[in-house]
This record gives sequence, structure tokens and C-alpha cells, in this order.
Amino acid sequence: MTDLTTGTDRAATGTGVRSRPRAVLPALCLTQITGWGIVYYAFPVLLSRITADTSWSSGATTGAFSLALLVSAAAGVPIGRILDRRGPHLVMTGGSALAAIGVLAVATAPSLPTFYAAWALTGIAMAATFYQPAFAALTRWWGPDRVRALTIVTLAGGLASTVFAPLTATLAEHLDWRATYLVLACVLAAITLPAHALALRAPWPPAPQPGNSEQSDTAGDRTARSRPFVLLATAFTLSGFAMYAVVIGLVPLLEERGASPTTAAWALGLGGAGQTLGRTLYATLAARTTVTTRTAVLISLGATTTAALALVPGPIPVLVLLSVLAGVVRGNLTLLQATAVTDRWGTTHYGRLSGLLAAPATIAAALAPWAGAALAGVLGGYGGLFLALSGSSLAAALLVTRATPREKAGSTGV
Repeated sequence: MTDLTTGTDRAATGTGVRSRPRAVLPALCLTQITGWGIVYYAFPVLLSRITADTSWSSGATTGAFSLALLVSAAAGVPIGRILDRRGPHLVMTGGSALAAIGVLAVATAPSLPTFYAAWALTGIAMAATFYQPAFAALTRWWGPDRVRALTIVTLAGGLASTVFAPLTATLAEHLDWRATYLVLACVLAAITLPAHALALRAPWPPAPQPGNSEQSDTAGDRTARSRPFVLLATAFTLSGFAMYAVVIGLVPLLEERGASPTTAAWALGLGGAGQTLGRTLYATLAARTTVTTRTAVLISLGATTTAALALVPGPIPVLVLLSVLAGVVRGNLTLLQATAVTDRWGTTHYGRLSGLLAAPATIAAALAPWAGAALAGVLGGYGGLFLALSGSSLAAALLVTRATPREKAGSTGV
């Protein structure tokens, strides 16, 4: 219920009363839109301009961005430990400053090696400001109501490309890519720094303690080494690779089927709208299914939509509709991963375990553009690639059925 006099919500938990700072949710919505929009989605918009201006190859330039994702995966684990102990205020405020510095460094990089170094720095900022730290904050502050809060933030995050892709393109029509990044770095700093510094100052609640007498750190170590955790991480890696390779490969697939570049771009954008729609459905799904069932079903639906895109030759409107349906599934998968730890192992080690769970999937996302393009050549085109990616998702769905912790085997819902 809401305490209007203090500006906090309170919910009973196993360890007492939990305070929910009122400013956190709108602040994180704003900063996720801005951070993802500038740090992530501006790059594909500016890629062709960067390569044209610098004469760096597309592969080499994209490699710098992939490096940022790899660094983000590696940095996510130690950052998760800090989040568990100290909360998001220092992490996300410092990450915002680092992100602005990183984008400035990208804009002013005089050579390809310094361009890579700038993106590596920005990768650390990604780990400190993107979904994982935001999810950790909401999971601890919102407790049993976390799905609602996570849904709201990911709905907002889904608007990042809608807002910043056209904004970046408009700026690039009047400025070169370096000046565009400079403007975006200033916008990033002006919005995310004060929002994180001011909204995340609330006291960090203590982590709920396990219901047994085992040492907390020992229990976390044991969970990370357990068979269900390893199988779940493997499943999310296979599914994540397929998901990101589909996003990258959708435009060339549609162009192979006769769509114009503009139509293919619209299909990709409508798939993003599908993600937002899908996220509105997740809470209902979570309330009516067990964690294993919904994980297996959603990953299987991802395999189904990917196979449909591979096998249906047209017409183009049907392929656009399939793109939207694939986006609906992707939107649910984002929330599925955000709640994977708490639904199985509770909130005590959320930051650390979610960082470990996300790391290999983030690496897969970083490798997906390169590997997808290479596999498309080997498999005779993007239709063959999408069939292979569907198989990867099906393998992930099978692994998930073996990834239920013994103590959660009888759980229903969240």
C-alpha cells in the first residue's frame, strides 16, 4: 500500500517492512530510455557514417562495439557483488559519469585502437547503468511486487530505439558523427547523472536472509556452482545468441525475400513495438504458470517464430507480422531473465547471481553479429541461418526443463 505522507510504499516481507522510494521508478524509466538510446542504439545508426569518414572497415568498427558488450559481461559480476552490498546509488551514478566520458572518448578517438579503448571503457559503464543494476535495485526495493516494477522499467526501455534512433539520425543529417556523439554525450550526462544521484539515495534495505542456518555467502557460492544454475545459464546463452542474431539478421533476411531497405527497417522497428506489447503480458503469464513452464514455453515460442521467418517466403506483410510476433516473445524473454534468479533462489544474492547468469548471454549477444553473418554464408543465406537459430532455441528450451532447483520443483507462479 502507499504511504502518501512519506512518499514510500511498504510491503511486508519475510524480514520486515520494505521501503520503496517513490522517485526510483520514474528515474530508472528515464535513465534506461536515455542510456540504451545513446550508448547502444545510436551506434548502428551512425555506423555507416563512421566507416565512411574514417575508412575503418565495417567489421573492425563493429568489433569495437562488440568489445564493449564483452567488457560489460565481464564487469557485470563484480558490479553485481557491489550492488548486493552497497546498493545502486554509487554504482549507477558513477556509471553515468563513466558512460558520458566513454561516449566523449568515442567521439574524439583519433585512431582505431583508441576507438576500441573508448568502447571498452563504455562497456564498464553499460554494466553499471543498463538493466542489470536497475533490476537489482527494483528487486530489493519492491520485493514481492518486483514483477510490476520490472515490467514498467522494461516498457520504458523498449522506447529507447523509438526515441533515440530517429533523434540520432536527425542530428547526423546536420552534424558529422563525431559532433553527433558529442551532443549525445551531453544529453546523457544531463539526464542520467542527476537522476541517479538524486533518486537512488534512499537507504539500501538489508538482503532477506535464507530460511535456514547456512552461511549466506556459502549458499550463494553453492547456487552458482549448482547443476540447475549452470543449465539455466547455458539455456539463456543459447536463447540469447539466437535472439540477438535474429535482430541483426532480420533486415537482410527480408531484403532476400524482396523487401526494400525501408520496409525491412520498418519491420525491425515494429518488432520493437512488439517487445513493448509483450512486456505488458508477462505479469499475467507469471501469475498463471510455474517458472519452469513459462521459461520453456517462451523460449520455444522464440524458436517457433524464428523458424516461421525462415520458412515463410512471403508476402512481405506476413513477414512483418511475424517480426512483430517475434518481438512480443523477445519482450517477454527480457522479463523472464530479469526474474530468473528471484523465482528460483530468492533475492539474497540477486546482484551477483544475475550478473553471473547474464554474463555468458551478453557474450553471446556480442558475438551474434559476427557469427550470424558468417553462418549465413555457410548455410546458403539468412533463411538457413534462421533455421539453425531456431534449433539453438529449441535446445535451450530442453535444457530449461532440467534447470529447476529441487526446493522449487513444486512452485506455482512467482
